[in-house]
Amino acid sequence: MRILVVEDEQKVADALREGLEDERYDVVVERTGEGAFFRVNTETFDVVLLDLTLPGRDGLEILRALRQRRMETPVLVLTARDSLEDRVTGLDAGADDYLVKPFAFAELLARIRALVRRGRVADAPRLTVGDLEMDLVTRKVLRGGRPVDLTVREFELLEFLMRYQSQVVSRETLARDVWKETARTTPLDNVIDVHIARLRRKVDLEHGVKLIHTVRGVGFMLREGEP
Repeated sequence: MRILVVEDEQKVADALREGLEDERYDVVVERTGEGAFFRVNTETFDVVLLDLTLPGRDGLEILRALRQRRMETPVLVLTARDSLEDRVTGLDAGADDYLVKPFAFAELLARIRALVRRGRVADAPRLTVGDLEMDLVTRKVLRGGRPVDLTVREFELLEFLMRYQSQVVSRETLARDVWKETARTTPLDNVIDVHIARLRRKVDLEHGVKLIHTVRGVGFMLREGEP
């Protein structure tokens, strides 16, 4: 599971990385608001741990921007701001949970587990985006009520895009999480592009509303309407 830690204090960030990696989480750390904003728009994460006081973009600004883009990644705010007004502001901006510093690491882990249980799309037996439906049990895909015949790889690719709907997914992410290629010496960009093209023909060709979009220079996004 990938966790993005957005924390500008070096000691705190290092402690969080070390502790989470000891729990076998895949951790990415960003220390500026701008860096965090770029990460969440170009990569996929299961949980974001977000400090509010950051150089560059403020944490609340990042949070509001995520929710305006309909990104549903669970966000746990970590902050020293402990007033009731601060908590309400953070939750109203789109935070899923709020933890005041200093906190016990065991409580942080419990909060992360709770967020994943509550919000993970992966636990749902059926994924839907617009009139596109995927049944993860029967492995059947329908678009507008009509079956879509997919290969095993196309199904896996579409499933990943649907799980992270409305988020930009890079080719690097697809190579790692769909193709499971982490040690390849040459990139899979051409292979991924061919599969995306085939998938787009099967999913979008006969429909007025396109779901699979290319975000030039970044990757791909699945959503109803233009990104």
